[in-house]
Amino acid sequence: MDIENLNYYLPPELIAQKPAPNRTDSKLLVLNRSTGSVTDDIFRNIAAYLQKGDCLVINNTKVIPAKFFAQKPTGAHLEGLFLTGRQNEWKVMLKNSSRIKEGQTLYLLDRNKKQYCPALATKKLSAGQWLVKLDSPLAAEEILQTIGFAPLPPYIKRPQPQAEHQLDCNRYQTVYAQQNGAIAAPTAGLHFTEKILEQIRAKGVNIAQLTLHVGAGTFLPVKTQTLEEHKMHSEQFSIDDENAAVINNTILAGGKIIAVGTTTARTLETIAVGRKVKPAAGQTNLFITPGFEFKIIDCLITNFHLPKSTLLALVAAFAGLDKILAAYKYAVGQKYRFYSYGDCMIII
Repeated sequence: MDIENLNYYLPPELIAQKPAPNRTDSKLLVLNRSTGSVTDDIFRNIAAYLQKGDCLVINNTKVIPAKFFAQKPTGAHLEGLFLTGRQNEWKVMLKNSSRIKEGQTLYLLDRNKKQYCPALATKKLSAGQWLVKLDSPLAAEEILQTIGFAPLPPYIKRPQPQAEHQLDCNRYQTVYAQQNGAIAAPTAGLHFTEKILEQIRAKGVNIAQLTLHVGAGTFLPVKTQTLEEHKMHSEQFSIDDENAAVINNTILAGGKIIAVGTTTARTLETIAVGRKVKPAAGQTNLFITPGFEFKIIDCLITNFHLPKSTLLALVAAFAGLDKILAAYKYAVGQKYRFYSYGDCMIII
């Protein structure tokens, strides 16, 4: 498929820069994938689209404060993103790092822009990635809790990240986050509250959990002319026996599987064996594009995605490309808020 088929026009002012005042205040666009019809609602009414005996599947990954700032010996500042790390050696992405040399010392900065600890740039990798060695005995997560910021995507602008630090640390995280490891949020889950989850349980809907640690690759644009040429990024996932059984028992009983987010959908389809799932842990690079045959999910709750992205390809595969593009055009006309901090849709 030519990547231009996944393009659409979005006025820049519709890219949400802050979350809604309350999580459940977001608009909810309801898309019927059989008829293509769209209706407007509010997320606080999400339970109305779930029935007794259904199963809501959520991704319980927890976003770490992976964004940090560093300083060159010259005083120039750099923006960094922690990717992985063991002990004092980190793999990071450094913005505007072309003039950094291997063997150069950088200084990680705390949230007050003061020098926190030295870091030696030991090896240059590809695509702006580096290996750096920190002069600190502390674990990566402990350091990031001191110096890090929420790893917001680049289309959310924070000229002074300290000013919005508490807001972003709270709202760029689901209320059910448990497993540390994501460097991007599973954003469809940001709209849920404990009250909404209680309403869903009270309706007789099962809730199953899995983990997929969202990586930096989720924001990478497709740069190839066709989807088929694009190399899909890989992400770590896991689901245990208990939660797999909840999903399988729901399917056996005739209930629907409602995936919260594209990360959940990818994981469920990765572990599908026929019309059931198997407990598993590992890496998935499953690339879901139009023409994919879904085995597990019946409904999808998801935010609005970037043009020409792998995430838009997934929702187009689920709902149909023409129907998704028509729904997006409608959402633009109705001034829905787009992307990570934006509004939501449910595809039924």
